[in-house]
Amino acid sequence: QVQLLESGGGLVQAGGSLSLSCAASGSNFRINAMTWYRQAPGKQRELVATITRGANTNYADSVKGRFTISRDNAKNMVYLQMNSLKFEDTAVYYCNAEFSSGRDYWGKGTLVTVSS
Repeated sequence: QVQLLESGGGLVQAGGSLSLSCAASGSNFRINAMTWYRQAPGKQRELVATITRGANTNYADSVKGRFTISRDNAKNMVYLQMNSLKFEDTAVYYCNAEFSSGRDYWGKGTLVTVSS
């Protein structure tokens, strides 16, 4: 059974930093793209950052220059370093992994709360 487990969320003051991790397990297929999404209260889920297996990255305009996505292919992990956090970054952050089987899977999310 494929599982994605996020960790690293918490409460931080505006201007601070947090680092999120996501570990994928339970599949023999290769992971292609890995993506962080977030969903703020009352809003739709939105893409935050994505990284291909070859480490090509793409970011939402709202986080460019502040967030950095990276991955460790050997460990099937993806990371999100979040700096200069703003109140509007408050959300549940979800990890998504696209496997070479053609299926993708979601984690259950980790809450990031930024106090103003």
